[in-house]
Amino acid sequence: MKINQFSLRQVVNFALFALFVTLPSLSFAADIDGSKLSAVWGIPFAGVLLSIAVMPLLAAGFWHHHYGKVTAAWALAFLVPFAVIYGAGIAVTSLVHALLAEYIPFIVLLTALFTVSGGIYIRGNLHGSPALNVSILAIGAVLASFMGTTGASMLLIRPLIRANDNRQHKAHVIVFFIFIVSNAGGSLTPLGDPPLFLGFLKGVDFFWTVKHIFPETLFLIGSLLAIFYALDSWFYHRKEELLSMDPTPDSRNIGFDGAFNFWLLAAIAALVLMSGIWKSSVTFNLMGTEVGLPGLFRDIGLVVITVLSFKLTASSVHADNQFSWEPMFEVAKLFAGIFLTIIPVIAMLKAGLDGPFSAIITAVTNPNGTPNPAAYFWATGLLSSFLDNAPTYLVFFNTAGGDAKVLMTTFAPTLAAISAGAVFMGANTYIGNAPNLMVKAIAESRGLKMPSFFGYMAWSVGILVPLFLAMTLIWFI
Repeated sequence: MKINQFSLRQVVNFALFALFVTLPSLSFAADIDGSKLSAVWGIPFAGVLLSIAVMPLLAAGFWHHHYGKVTAAWALAFLVPFAVIYGAGIAVTSLVHALLAEYIPFIVLLTALFTVSGGIYIRGNLHGSPALNVSILAIGAVLASFMGTTGASMLLIRPLIRANDNRQHKAHVIVFFIFIVSNAGGSLTPLGDPPLFLGFLKGVDFFWTVKHIFPETLFLIGSLLAIFYALDSWFYHRKEELLSMDPTPDSRNIGFDGAFNFWLLAAIAALVLMSGIWKSSVTFNLMGTEVGLPGLFRDIGLVVITVLSFKLTASSVHADNQFSWEPMFEVAKLFAGIFLTIIPVIAMLKAGLDGPFSAIITAVTNPNGTPNPAAYFWATGLLSSFLDNAPTYLVFFNTAGGDAKVLMTTFAPTLAAISAGAVFMGANTYIGNAPNLMVKAIAESRGLKMPSFFGYMAWSVGILVPLFLAMTLIWFI
């Protein structure tokens, strides 16, 4: 696939935009009082998420060509009335805060991981036996926390498909790949999954999750690998499971094209870690939003890495990986609408019992006023299954108080439940996490017949939900 200059210009333009908006400018601040807002202000946010969930099923062609317009319409449905009623000043201030504090750092990191992982091509092919498949899934689970679920998924899905292209039954291999690599594996660091990176931006320590949900992660991934091995072995040893001719014969000559991108992945991890450790008093203020020097340095570095990877990676590597910017553009557009329309929702949740969403606060709160970790685990997880786990994490993070220092200490079980629910249960549906749909699309483009939306849910309900119930009994009650 040819990567044209227009695509590169788009990357550069995005980089310039990211740098421009982080420059210091006039400063003013205005907070939204969520207790004075009506729940009606949450309709645009619900509209964006429901559009993402339903329109690909009911109007796939329309959605494919116009998802950006639909998302923009919902964003304007919030911003324009809000500016008219409460004033342009507070609307612009809220918009700038959402961009600088959350959206731009989020999308810059995701773009860097997507680009760098797309510049690595794994040559060669091995025989897709149960042992090899389990090994690839286990490696992907480890990589996901360090190069992101998106990066690990894009790196390993094509070699996994090639390894199993001589088998009759392989849809289950892709389903478990989504369970493990595209979701559960990203639970240990902010690099792993977008929800945890949002938590990192809110002040959660880089290594907090690996310290507090490692046992849950080990239990889930270990159980899934064991179940997969038993199921894959059953399929593998069935008569006529293997095709008479292997479309891609086995080759032990395994290697990496574009291997220098591994160094860029290490640089990404170093930049993110640095931004959490480096404390600086230097800040830039833009319309009430403070941008710290460490975060600015991190984002500039990530943009540079993105451009370097794209320019230095051979076009043949991009062609072999069928690299395209379209998945990244789709994610960028959809999340722009999500991060904008979630502004009033977060304000209403911060209002607590005085706000219009007091019923949600009550549902996840014990009678004595303390948060209920089991309720947070399931509430965060179920919404992450159908809405998208990144904004859902943000909603419940704020519902639990939004103070990272308190959540990491006094209410550590609650933050662990929110983190686990958002990351793990993003695997429940195709729309729970961005890599899920990416992996499905790649598999179908290679001729695999994947389960339908509800067919996939049959797998997740039958396999994941019992494991989540066990986790609840062990860790969250």
